[in-house]
Amino acid sequence: MSQALNVSVRCENLWKIYGTNARSAMESLRKGIEKPQVQKCFNCVVAVSDVSFSVGSAEVFCVMGLSGSGKSTLLRHINRLIAPTAGRIFVDDIDVNEIPDAELRRLRATKIGMVFQNVALFPHRTVLENVAYGLEVRNVNRKTRESLARDKIEQVGLLGWAERYPDELSGGMQQRVGLARALAADPEILLMDEPFSALDPLIRRQLQDEFIRLSQMMKKTTIFITHDLNEATRIGDRIAIMRDGSFVQCGAPEAIFANPADDYVAEFVRDISPLTVVRAHSVMIPLNESALWAARVEGNSGPRVPRDATLSRLIEIAASTEQPIVVTDALGREIGIITRQLLLSKMQQSGPQTPNVGDVEKARGKLAAACGLKG
Repeated sequence: MSQALNVSVRCENLWKIYGTNARSAMESLRKGIEKPQVQKCFNCVVAVSDVSFSVGSAEVFCVMGLSGSGKSTLLRHINRLIAPTAGRIFVDDIDVNEIPDAELRRLRATKIGMVFQNVALFPHRTVLENVAYGLEVRNVNRKTRESLARDKIEQVGLLGWAERYPDELSGGMQQRVGLARALAADPEILLMDEPFSALDPLIRRQLQDEFIRLSQMMKKTTIFITHDLNEATRIGDRIAIMRDGSFVQCGAPEAIFANPADDYVAEFVRDISPLTVVRAHSVMIPLNESALWAARVEGNSGPRVPRDATLSRLIEIAASTEQPIVVTDALGREIGIITRQLLLSKMQQSGPQTPNVGDVEKARGKLAAACGLKG
């Protein structure tokens, strides 16, 4: 997963209220009247309530919440499938609510791709034809669109399936076709609405891994909707936790894990293991803060990991080599270093209330043994 660069998507004070008295309901909410009372008085449903956020270029931004929290409704505002009651949405500084329909269609066709939970493939078209469909609508010639489609089919791991039909594919394979179709148009932004939630756990994890790989390779700005915090922490650079139409907390996975904003968030992170949440950049000694370590890293042939490598991965590497682990940024530049002793100290800071304590203790013991210590 990559670091955010320039802002690609920005939402300002977004509201969506369903009902004929939506404006009056919104004003009452702004004055501090509770949602249940507003819904009863105005016969309105509050789906999104005064949400503001921005997503950086090439960032994976996960919006996580239970069913009915408003996350999917929020997502559909980005490409104006839903019009807001109030607020503004910008895509590369274009206000999507102010542009004419023709420009909106171009925006959807060229800049924004969307992947739904139900991929809705055309049953009478082959995989190749399904993936190439968006390019066909844009009048791209057949040779070019099929070449681009075959490239995306291979990228999502479906080489050899281009001439098959959707009913010959498993659910996971169909989801890969949906992702390939979204990527074929080469959009700058991907909107993904619980794309893996209907799949079996093993297939789901495989597709998460595939998405992480593609995300690192293609560097698409992505807004990813999920109800699964484990999924969000695996793939998201940042996570927003949503409840009753509002953001409760937004930040890097490890920050939310370490400092939940309230009891609601604390309950969500209760079963999340630090082995999957804590990342290399939050453990390392920054090289720009240590001239001694910076000198030792120069010419060092030891293992390299990206800045978002998990604690689990770091322990696995540290247990197999005495050399310090060098941390690199998205451009491959050396930015930090991690030693066995530093990792062990981090693990020892995990108290008895640590989630998945058995896994954590096992990892701690493995690392301690590599250091020649008792667990």
